[in-house]
Amino acid sequence: MVEIVSLALGRTVTRNSQYFKFHPELFGTRTPIFWWVHKWTHVRFILRELTSVAVALYALVLVFHIRALSQGPEAYEVFLAWLRTPLPIVLHTIALVFVVFHSVTWFNLAPRALVIRIGEKRVPDVVIAALNYVAWICVSAVIGWTLLTA
Repeated sequence: MVEIVSLALGRTVTRNSQYFKFHPELFGTRTPIFWWVHKWTHVRFILRELTSVAVALYALVLVFHIRALSQGPEAYEVFLAWLRTPLPIVLHTIALVFVVFHSVTWFNLAPRALVIRIGEKRVPDVVIAALNYVAWICVSAVIGWTLLTA
């Protein structure tokens, strides 16, 4: 017999081969690593969380853009030439798809996270989601108009 200290239980436990086999701390059902691929809701959740990686990479591109601007016109032209190559175009397209997916899933989730009451009545979920989409379209239109007229 061997004495071991159980960290979870905080006491000394004597173990023999039969007891160790069915030890309560070591017993548990094994969960496969891709348990989430069997339900679309889980896949959508994982994909939504992974969109943050694309957003972070795009933020790095913006940081390098600002860095190139600060280094002068020659560095900025080199950076713009790099942005015209196929790799950045593909990465920007992927980032756009991920950000749109992230935005749509968040706007659909927003009524659960944001409960608005007027008096005793709760504002319907559809209204909250629709207002988010309207705000998104308005902000996008203002940014697009600003970029096209500049």
